[in-house]
Amino acid sequence: MNVHLIDGTYELFRHFFAMPSEKDASDNEIAAVNGVIGSVRGLISAGATHVAVATDQVIESFRNQLWPGYKTGEGIDPNLWAQFPKLEWALRNAGITVWPMVEFEADDALASGAVIAAGDPRVERVFICTPDKDLAQCVKGNRIVQFDRRSRMVRDEAGVIAKFGVAPASIPDYLALVGDASDGFPGLPGWGAKSAAAVLAKYGHLEAIPDNFKMWGVNAAGPARLAKVLAAERERALLFRTLATLREDVPDLGSVDDWKV
Repeated sequence: MNVHLIDGTYELFRHFFAMPSEKDASDNEIAAVNGVIGSVRGLISAGATHVAVATDQVIESFRNQLWPGYKTGEGIDPNLWAQFPKLEWALRNAGITVWPMVEFEADDALASGAVIAAGDPRVERVFICTPDKDLAQCVKGNRIVQFDRRSRMVRDEAGVIAKFGVAPASIPDYLALVGDASDGFPGLPGWGAKSAAAVLAKYGHLEAIPDNFKMWGVNAAGPARLAKVLAAERERALLFRTLATLREDVPDLGSVDDWKV
């Protein structure tokens, strides 16, 4: 069997900004809910048998206690925010497993669900249905993969390396250096995608990067500046990595059998 784990928050945002307005009898906006339900039904019609959808009941999580600039629900359109409970209700009534997150984030539930699914020998492949770069850290070989349903692109471990220049296990370190604007942390000054990929491809993780690291094929002045920044802000980089690292211990997600449609 295959398992499909869906980022319901991403799907609701995507459909909210893509769908024309649609209201229920009480004049409440429901277009995004209908869009997501139709999308999930399409996945099931195409053969998906074990499906779970993770949502954010609140945008804030334990990470907001670690970094004051971490993302919040501020500024979300009320017409979008009001559709989250409607989506969860509709999915449950359609027989789909829903994981509404409060302390953790939907991404944490997806990461934890992927670990549970991969631990079941009956599962041939786990599809994490989101293009979110955070989830690239969960990819393992060709068994746990990311599936961008919009572009129909499946990204396995080789695909992660081709896109980011680092292995999935180094994605949190990569995000710590370059930052993640969508999650609200800036990374380290001067560090970009190319420099982070070059250094992490050699050293793997932040702790292994020496203060006087070298980047072959790059002029000496550039790496020296980056090394100086990292030496001065290594503790902050480690904090950013904690923010970027998805939890794999979210409780009460059930087993693969519980996710059968």
